Amino acid sequence: MLKPTIFREYDIRGIADEELLSADIEVLGQAIGAYVQRNKGKNVIVGRDCRLSSERLAGAIAAGLERSGCEVVEIGTVPTPVLYHAAYTGNSDGAVMITGSHNPPEYNGFKVMCGTATLHGEKIQELRRMIEAGVLAEGAGSRRNQDAITPYVEDVASRFSWDRRIKVVLDAGNGTAGPTMHRLLERLNVDAVELFFEMDGRFPNHHPDPTIEKNLDALKKAVREHGAELGIAFDGDSDRIGAVDENGNVIWGDYLLLIYAREILQRKPGATFIAEVKCSQVMYDEIKKLGGNPIMYKTGHSLIKAKMKEEKAELAGEMSGHMFFADRYYGYDDAMYAACRLMEIVARSGKPLSAQVAGLPKMVVTPEIRVDCPDEIKFDVVARVAERFQKTHEVITVDGARILFPHGWGLVRASNTQPVLVLRFEADTDAHLNEYRSLVESVVAEARAAVEKV
Repeated sequence: MLKPTIFREYDIRGIADEELLSADIEVLGQAIGAYVQRNKGKNVIVGRDCRLSSERLAGAIAAGLERSGCEVVEIGTVPTPVLYHAAYTGNSDGAVMITGSHNPPEYNGFKVMCGTATLHGEKIQELRRMIEAGVLAEGAGSRRNQDAITPYVEDVASRFSWDRRIKVVLDAGNGTAGPTMHRLLERLNVDAVELFFEMDGRFPNHHPDPTIEKNLDALKKAVREHGAELGIAFDGDSDRIGAVDENGNVIWGDYLLLIYAREILQRKPGATFIAEVKCSQVMYDEIKKLGGNPIMYKTGHSLIKAKMKEEKAELAGEMSGHMFFADRYYGYDDAMYAACRLMEIVARSGKPLSAQVAGLPKMVVTPEIRVDCPDEIKFDVVARVAERFQKTHEVITVDGARILFPHGWGLVRASNTQPVLVLRFEADTDAHLNEYRSLVESVVAEARAAVEKV
């Protein structure tokens, strides 16, 4: 029986050889099959990343789906956005992507779609309850293979054309982006330097997570060596983008969102954008100054996709590098498409990537600070922190507590996926940053002590 703890907020995930045994995953496939058939129909796409356990898990999921009566379309080892593309453009009723994304190599997991919606929150728990209650479908299904990469490359490449040839370095981190991105680059007006484009689930060069700066070292070095105008990195399953400018400076997710938003607002004045609570105030202020409508929302790709549809947003983004383009695209997170958009902006501007953030206020920011805190109390701790600061400060509580200070802000939120609190700070000077961080961390410690006493 699958452990309840693998059913997370946004996906189903665990240590592959310990928590994701093939017989149990077949049962999961049957439950997904029952869920999709009850809500949509029988046609389900299955794709996988290049982790060493992914082929086994994809086979088990497909077997369970087939046993439930589904018509399974297996698309092999692909980037997650290729699976999304197949789901959005084909006649599928559901899809399952086997991927560990940016987690360590021993992990793996499942992103589940019903129609074009990604299951999250309560719907993932519903799958768990179906398995525990034995509510599974039985039927005579089928399985067939299909090429999903060629239609994806044809579609994405057809959307881009620019006159000025640019030099770019791209780092696939031995994840799934390499072979597909190579085919896209052949169709674009670029001189491309390809780093670690061979898929290898052991990730021998560096871990494929562009939010951790040391994973960008090879990219920075290559950009400077080759005189490139920008560098682009991908995570393991190709739905998150990282970027560096021509000097090797990292352009984080919130500033990438601003770069994209600025271009969109030139064509669509007043457009709406969704960003998460961890993003820079500079980004929100600048989009507003340009006439856009920035909305601060919760962290989490499934939650943001749902909010995008509700607000009819042209673009949404996260610090982690998930970029969701409804403008000129389908609205899901696709780092390869986002890479093409960034290259297009640089090519048409006539200037390297650094020019896109020139002149913006210089702020001091911390990375995400992760503080261990048991799942049982983490939300209570955040609630107490919010309550304490609301007496003296404006606090945004859309996802945790974002406390507004005269020269910056501090954030405390409970992770949806781990027993940790996530803190982040931004201010105009080091002194203000340290002051705000010290104050918030002391209140967090007090709140935790109070909760633990109860």
